[in-house]
Amino acid sequence: MTGSGELVLVVEHDPAVAELQRRCLTREGYRVEVEPDPSGAPDAAARLRPDAVVLDLSTAAQPVELYRRVVQALVTRPGSSGGRVVAVVGPLDPAVARGLGPHRVDRPFGPRALVQAVAVAMRRGSSDGTPELRAGALTLDTAARTCDADGADVALTATEFDLLRYLARNPGRVFTREQLLESVWGPGAGAGSRTVDVHIAQLRAKLGDASPIRTVRGVGYRLDP
Repeated sequence: MTGSGELVLVVEHDPAVAELQRRCLTREGYRVEVEPDPSGAPDAAARLRPDAVVLDLSTAAQPVELYRRVVQALVTRPGSSGGRVVAVVGPLDPAVARGLGPHRVDRPFGPRALVQAVAVAMRRGSSDGTPELRAGALTLDTAARTCDADGADVALTATEFDLLRYLARNPGRVFTREQLLESVWGPGAGAGSRTVDVHIAQLRAKLGDASPIRTVRGVGYRLDP
C-alpha cells in the first residue's frame, strides 16, 4: 500500500469519477472524504485539514483562483497539515497551467496516474520547493501564491506572480527579455519582448516603493535581494 492512513479530500463534480477515485485511493491505504461541489473545496479543505486534495478544476470558471484558495485554506488554517493539491484538469492554456502547481492529472486518467500523483505530492511536502521568498520589503509565499509588499497584500495575476517568483529565485542575476520569455512564458508562447516590459511595469505599479525590480540598461532586468 502507498498510503498509511493519510486523509485525502477528493473534490469531484462527476459522481462516477469521484467513486472511482475514492475506491482506488482507499485501496492504497488512504482515508478519503468526497466534496461534490468544486466551489465548496476551500471550506472543505479548511474544515477537514486533509494531507492532500485531489481538486477537480475541469469545470471551474477561474481554475487558478480556486486552486489558490484551496492552497491558502490548507496552509493558513491553525493546526493544518499543510497538505498538497493535485489538480485534475482538462485541456489548459499553458499560462493557466503554470498557475496550478506541479501536481496534475489530465482527464481522462487511470487509477495508477492518480495514485502516483497523490504519492508524489505527499512526498514532496511543498508544491514549489522553497515555500517563502524574500527580497527587501517583499515576501512571496510560493505555496499559497500570495504576495506581501511592505505589509500589504498585493493581488497579482498568474503570469505576474510567475515572473516575480522567477526573479526572486535568482536575486541579483540580470536576465534579458528573451531569457525571461523562455523561462516564464515558455518556448513557443508567441509573446514578444514588449510583453516582458508590460508585465514588469505592471508589477512595479502594484508593488510601489517596495518593488525590488531594477532595469539594467541595454540588457534586461534583475531583482535586488
